[in-house]
Amino acid sequence: MPIEQAGDSVIDGVSIRSLPKVSLHDHLDGGVRPATIVELGDEIGLDLPERDAAALADWFADKSDSGSLVEYLKTFDLTTAVMQTREGLTRVAREFVEDLATDGVIYGEVRWAPEQHLGRGLSLDEVVAAVQEGIEEGEDAAERSGRDIRVGQLISAMRHTDRSLEIAELAVRWRGRGAVGFDIAGPEDGFPPSRHKVAFDYLASEFFPATVHAGEAAGIDSIRSALIDGRALRLGHGVRIAEDLDVVSREGEEVLVQFGDLARWVRDREIPLELSPSSNLQTGAIAAWGTTLEDHPFDLLYQLGFAVTVNVDNRTMSRTSLTRELALLAETFEYSLDDLETFQLNAAAGAFLPVEEREELIDLIADGFGD
Repeated sequence: MPIEQAGDSVIDGVSIRSLPKVSLHDHLDGGVRPATIVELGDEIGLDLPERDAAALADWFADKSDSGSLVEYLKTFDLTTAVMQTREGLTRVAREFVEDLATDGVIYGEVRWAPEQHLGRGLSLDEVVAAVQEGIEEGEDAAERSGRDIRVGQLISAMRHTDRSLEIAELAVRWRGRGAVGFDIAGPEDGFPPSRHKVAFDYLASEFFPATVHAGEAAGIDSIRSALIDGRALRLGHGVRIAEDLDVVSREGEEVLVQFGDLARWVRDREIPLELSPSSNLQTGAIAAWGTTLEDHPFDLLYQLGFAVTVNVDNRTMSRTSLTRELALLAETFEYSLDDLETFQLNAAAGAFLPVEEREELIDLIADGFGD
């Protein structure tokens, strides 16, 4: 049984779920089906807070809505626990891709940290192989059901550990066999990208792309370090780049904004922001602006010309889908079909694919949106 898909919404007479989408910020261990957790948990004797899949889904949503990234991350103890065997990893990855395809995603990048899946004796290469097997099975299953999807791995290192160079080497080793990029994940505040400069230097020497979690639980300095030390081509969340914007005045819909140097750099260089609206609310990433979606600086960033993209972050924890996130934004900010298309085109342009394949993806989006 797939993760609960929120009821479809229609915009300008078109089903949002039917539209072609690109997902750039989507965690594998954040998208495990609750029913799968129950089933795999039973096999290993895992102590679960709820034995019923629907009740467990409610538990995840409740615990994740804490206003703290640290508390939010604690819910991952359950999902990673059932992802310690080859069979568990392959199944979770297969179902993950199937759920993406059901949501209308045609290209996705799934991020996960191999170092968190070694508890039952698998090696780093073995866990990557298991996930890649599941991804390919999911792609094949989607094709059999009449959907086309491609998914690449973003190999992530945990920012509070000291294995980032080893994980970077792992990612490069799997280039061309499923890995398309690198990331650092985990607790952001207190663990800046600069701690992993050696790994990022290595990746740069290998011309291997990186996106960096920054601007979620920490602010401008974290984003600066992601760009300088991490050479990030995208910003994981990056929502707190808005702290480098000074709203000078508002007159109706007219907003006069003064840019800081960092914000101007990110905007002018079209560095994609991997924004995740529901998750940003749950983790308190937008606490400086408010506690509701209408307080989210998403629309301000969009209107100012930033390369905003829409993402789910963690489908299970936020009990969401890309369709739902787009519907929420459309309702809150009165976006049209053209706006939703822009978000997908931004994501396609920022995908870690060769330029020819990005252009093909852009053509698929344009066709799907009726251009």
